[in-house]
Amino acid sequence: MKKTLYIAVIAGIILSGCKSMNNTQKGTAIGAAAGATAGALIAGKNTVLGALIGAAVGGGAGYLIGNHMDKQAKEIKQAVPDAQVERVGEGINLTFNSGLLFKINSTLLSDSARESLEKVAQVFVKYPETIILVEGHTDNTGTPEYNMELSRKRAVAVSDFLESKGVAHSRFDIKWYGETQPKYPNDTEANRKLNRRVEVGVMANDQMKQQAKDGKLN
Repeated sequence: MKKTLYIAVIAGIILSGCKSMNNTQKGTAIGAAAGATAGALIAGKNTVLGALIGAAVGGGAGYLIGNHMDKQAKEIKQAVPDAQVERVGEGINLTFNSGLLFKINSTLLSDSARESLEKVAQVFVKYPETIILVEGHTDNTGTPEYNMELSRKRAVAVSDFLESKGVAHSRFDIKWYGETQPKYPNDTEANRKLNRRVEVGVMANDQMKQQAKDGKLN
């Protein structure tokens, strides 16, 4: 019980952006075992954050991975200023408001969305040793069945476009949750707009983790 509480506190500190720690140190702070447990605790509310925390290896290798992810996050933010880019643990959480990607009830990417995603793809291609988790989410407008399918098609549309720009198919993990994982209460249009989103999680693959453990990750 004490161990679970301790790990939950660590995860809370990291997710709240503790001012005494930089992003790389936050990644190092979570060891492999702690990261897996913290990820399980968080996953019920936000699967991207749960996956990122759970994938942490910690220690010196985690420090190197975190430093590597700092560079990628900075480049993504510079490439797409309108996207929400957060460093979480040893990974990156990238959130697109669906209104910036699609027209209402549409799964076709807008021209501006294609331009933004193409810039993101260039960064992903530059850093090939990552797993890219793409998740689709909606608000609670419409039936649960319709929202689930809409979130699936939008997640697929984003991953398909990134793949068309050179990101390897094998790197993608695509999931969709419809209206089941709101970030905010679906009580106002402003909040519903924020819940209509596509989230992307970027985390180290096995090759990057091994390079970090061997001290060979630049």
